[in-house]
Amino acid sequence: MSSHTNRSASEHDVRISPHIASRACNHVPVCPGADSPDRDAAHVIAGHPEQGWSLLCNGIVLFEDSGEILPNGSCLNARRAELTAAALHRVA
Repeated sequence: MSSHTNRSASEHDVRISPHIASRACNHVPVCPGADSPDRDAAHVIAGHPEQGWSLLCNGIVLFEDSGEILPNGSCLNARRAELTAAALHRVA
C-alpha cells in the first residue's frame, strides 16, 4: 500500500525553491523584488520560450500570456488584455 495520498492539482505545493527565491540579485541596477509593481522587469535567468515560460531573477515564473507564479506559490492571472490596452500601438 502506498503512503501517497491522491491530491488534486490545486492542492500541490508550487512554491519556488528557497535557494532561488532568496538568491541575491547581482544585476546593476538591482532587479525589482517579487512584491514590486515593476516585478516583471527583472532579468530572465532561465528562459524556455518553447514552453511559454521564463524564470525571473526575483523568483517569479512568468508565462507568455503574462500570468505569473510568485515565489510564495500564489498565482496571478494573465494580464494580456490589460497590457494590450495600455499599448495601443500594438495589435493583439
